[in-house]
Amino acid sequence: MLIVPAIDLINQKCVRLYQGDYTQETVYSDDPVAVARSFKECGAQLIHIIDLSGAKEGRAVHRDIIRQIVHQVDVPVEVGGGIRDLKTIEKYLEDGVDRVILGTIACRQPSLVKEAARMFAGHIVVSIDVRGDRVAVSGWVEDSSMHYIELAKLFDDVGLRSLIFTDITRDGTQKGVNISRLKPLLETVNLPVYVAGGVSSLEDIKLLRPLESMGLEGVIVGRAIYTGALDLRKAIQVAQQG
Repeated sequence: MLIVPAIDLINQKCVRLYQGDYTQETVYSDDPVAVARSFKECGAQLIHIIDLSGAKEGRAVHRDIIRQIVHQVDVPVEVGGGIRDLKTIEKYLEDGVDRVILGTIACRQPSLVKEAARMFAGHIVVSIDVRGDRVAVSGWVEDSSMHYIELAKLFDDVGLRSLIFTDITRDGTQKGVNISRLKPLLETVNLPVYVAGGVSSLEDIKLLRPLESMGLEGVIVGRAIYTGALDLRKAIQVAQQG
């Protein structure tokens, strides 16, 4: 099981939000490239980057910084936030991004996601961001009427690289992963799944490890790393234990 450190970008800075609330922002670094480099030094095998400004505005805002990270830090990168069309996906992949994450567009235009999965096989990830049991969109500021399991079923056999499941009410809270909503997703789809939101300690990593046999491929961690509550190097070691 992979431990995937997260970088969220607003105004060229590395930040974390509380429950996806843009008014509750904490800035942790003004040098995202240095942050990514530190993740590599700890043994990260994948870095998760979200352009939060882009998610809110519906366009790629931090492409230049993301390109710098890709070129200067030799670790595969996945990127999401504000990606609404095939051209933007293509540009990110040309920049060297390994995986492109689609969220809002997956809910609003599933046909485009299926086309992207066909065109860019092995490089497309769908992020299912949940508030309650409904999918949230547009940088988490809007709730859709779609149930998260219903959305997952749409993409189970179209060639995605993976799914990401985020419980927004746990994101940035360090209150533990919502396993009760994660398990039904793992039981429904055949795709590898990554979980985000709420990880606070090595105990959370240990609780999640048994779900690897159900298809949980990785855990995305943000605030707990930045606050020092979770040691990334130790978390990676625990996750890789047999």
